[in-house]
Amino acid sequence: MNIQWYPGHMTKAKRAMKEDVKLVDLVIELVDARAPLASRNPDIDSLAAGKGRVILLNKADLASEKANAVWITYFESQGFQVMKIDARAKATLKQLNALIQEACKEKIERDRRRGILNRPVRAMVVGIPNVGKSTFINSFAGKAAAKTGNKPGVTKGNQWIRLNKQVELLDTPGILWPKFEDQRVGLLLAFLGSINDEILEKDELASELADYLRNITPGLLKERYGIEEDGKKPYELLDEIAAARACLTKGGVNDLTKAARLLLDEFRGGKLGRITLEMPEKKEEAE
Repeated sequence: MNIQWYPGHMTKAKRAMKEDVKLVDLVIELVDARAPLASRNPDIDSLAAGKGRVILLNKADLASEKANAVWITYFESQGFQVMKIDARAKATLKQLNALIQEACKEKIERDRRRGILNRPVRAMVVGIPNVGKSTFINSFAGKAAAKTGNKPGVTKGNQWIRLNKQVELLDTPGILWPKFEDQRVGLLLAFLGSINDEILEKDELASELADYLRNITPGLLKERYGIEEDGKKPYELLDEIAAARACLTKGGVNDLTKAARLLLDEFRGGKLGRITLEMPEKKEEAE
């Protein structure tokens, strides 16, 4: 599959982000814990140069617990403050506050020496579409502070959100790069739903997902759907899933589009188990 997706409004959002980042002390970047590198925007490091940095592994409850620990160690070794979260849960607010204070300790100390006390840290929330930025804002602010939805790019405009007395957040629409240099990155993002499904061929995407899962989690498809995995072409795996789950047309023929929706929805919703699609270092995948 050749995957490219870059809605025009994202070019404008990137220009605005270059200006907005001048207003903040800290950049909080949300990534999808199931594919932490693929779901990072490669522009963010240059845009956020000189700012405090926090990386949040969102949707960590859908990723392998072992892999989460590996990714935390990896990002910490890169100089980031990092933690895993479920953006829907508020329980990690205290831990997040501690990370923010640590990431901005030099700035806070400079303010203290200048006699500036209790000025909130101003932070910018960034991430690619559908990674959970608005859900994170809503959950941690304790109210529906930003419009949320399941379609990539639903958040409109920028706004300051008072998280608590110590932190103010600027919510920024996700930015996806204009071209996927590595088609593997585009494929992983498509699996996760970070690319608008409406522009993709679902049958082909789901076939690719079935093949990818067969390779990184051998036996999973057999356990879940009762199908044989060995020696099958990707589309044959999807065809067998259609048969196993009675995804049929009115004429009784296997409905691959229906089976594709089933597989994609079950993977994205965690019904196939906790799966991480990529790992650092050797890019080895983990179940």
